[in-house]
Amino acid sequence: MAITTYSELRTAVADWLNRSDLTAAIPNFISLAEAQMSRQIRHRKMVTRATATMDTPYFAVPADWKETIRFQLNTNPITPLLYVTPEQLLEDSYSYSSAGQPLFFTTVGQQFEVLPQPDGSYDAELLYYAKLTPLSDAAPTNWLLTESPDIYLYGTLAQSAPYLKEDERTAIWTSLYEKLVEDMRIADERARIGSSKLKPRIRTFG
Repeated sequence: MAITTYSELRTAVADWLNRSDLTAAIPNFISLAEAQMSRQIRHRKMVTRATATMDTPYFAVPADWKETIRFQLNTNPITPLLYVTPEQLLEDSYSYSSAGQPLFFTTVGQQFEVLPQPDGSYDAELLYYAKLTPLSDAAPTNWLLTESPDIYLYGTLAQSAPYLKEDERTAIWTSLYEKLVEDMRIADERARIGSSKLKPRIRTFG
């Protein structure tokens, strides 16, 4: 059967496990698989752009933020902000005690912090990996289920193992899941590069 929705995925998992008594448990298996996939998968279809006006040193990350790719000020010319650790930002704050155009940023909990403190309003742009939208009855599909239902299926089956205990198929499901995730990574990398040939960039010293 085709696996294109949350309901179809639940049915497929029950069929593969050959169990009719797991109706309440299968959604938990899916949630656990999604948590694992969110940690492991980075794909171009997860890339999201957000803009904001930066006029304070602290502001919240987007609700679906997972990992920063690029953070910049849309000045003329564009100013990429350099990521530093929170400890380094604190150390640098002694050298950048006056307000000015931000140059550095870090992540503190669910907030970004920039340095120097903005001396005005700046148009900022954030490119980031967004979290995977969890499947549910209200959200029956997402890009990953559409792109790779097999990853969802084998990932969910593998997560059933602690619940079902000694299932000899667990190693096969885990192996297939890991191979499919790696295949997706390779395919995504090829799609990003295309048929273009990379040219070495010669750097000079001194």
